[in-house]
Amino acid sequence: MAKAYSWLEKSLETIEKAGWYRTVKTIGNIEPPFIELEGLNVINFASNDYLGLAADSRLKVAAIKAIEQYGTGATGSRLLTGHRQLHSNLEKSIAQIKGSQDALVFSSGYLANLGTIAALVNNRDLILSDQYNHSSLKNGAKLSQASLQEYPHNDYQTLEKLLKEQRALYRRCLIISDGVFSMDGDLGNLPQLITLAQNFDTMLLIDDAHASGVLGQTGAGSLEHWGISSGEIIQTGTFSKALGSLGGYVAGSTILIDYLRNRAASWIYTTGLSPADTAAALEALVILKTQPQLIQKIQANINYFAELLGTRAQSAIFPILLKDPQQASQLANNLLKNGIFAPAIRPPTVPTSRLRISLMAKHNKEHLDYLYEFLSRYT
Repeated sequence: MAKAYSWLEKSLETIEKAGWYRTVKTIGNIEPPFIELEGLNVINFASNDYLGLAADSRLKVAAIKAIEQYGTGATGSRLLTGHRQLHSNLEKSIAQIKGSQDALVFSSGYLANLGTIAALVNNRDLILSDQYNHSSLKNGAKLSQASLQEYPHNDYQTLEKLLKEQRALYRRCLIISDGVFSMDGDLGNLPQLITLAQNFDTMLLIDDAHASGVLGQTGAGSLEHWGISSGEIIQTGTFSKALGSLGGYVAGSTILIDYLRNRAASWIYTTGLSPADTAAALEALVILKTQPQLIQKIQANINYFAELLGTRAQSAIFPILLKDPQQASQLANNLLKNGIFAPAIRPPTVPTSRLRISLMAKHNKEHLDYLYEFLSRYT
């Protein structure tokens, strides 16, 4: 039996030689934008907690109240014993902020993408996917068994060419794209994607995980940023980033959501989102509506840091591209020694090694200046 697993050690050695080896880092106290990292108090530039709500006392209180009323777990799938009024309230709230008719809450954003894509298309259909899409979109496409074509990142001329050549060969077609690309921080061009979807009778799914709570005047995300009404667009996302909780969602038309309740396996066959996470996400949406200054602050930080770097402001994610995994790891270690946590992101997660800088509303100009000083020194 031992021989059957002997390849694992060799594989790990290969990973380590390539500079791809990963270990977890223990996070202690969290007081955004600071975290305690293995005994060090450092400025956190690695978090997806864009508004700093994950440690907010109001979300904690909401979660505790939900536990006291409903317990710690949903106890079953939503179609059996796992549905609570909290879930309906959260679905109503996310549909309202997304400008859609209805919404469906999943136990994670990853499950939302897997279940939605696999429910909408199958082996008689076509998926066209941006090359830099998140893993959940890519794996949802594979799970669906639809014919999959990747187009070069944000290359809509190639996307149009593929549609002209292949759309008529398939029953249904689905275009999938991130609204904000998680490792590069740039945006999918929604006006162009919508035009192509309409011209070729194609469904369009936008993963708004890194845009919700960050982009748009009210933090509604990509569609608000581009000045577009929801229309027929399928919007997916997560509560685990700017909204400081856990869980995922799909927002769209009433008939789409009704269909997914009956066909999305990752919703039907999994335990419902816990009461604590559901209540925390609900409270975060209340804060989003009542405290627009949080959104203004993250957007001001994005603009200021982009000005420091001499680049165009797009999202809260700023990639610092580097020549190889070793340089990325060395730079991350140098920053950590100076009280800055910005870990290296290396292949195979990304094609080019980098630091992935993510900003929070809790950062101030002094934090951003301090980071820029050391980036200028070491790059």
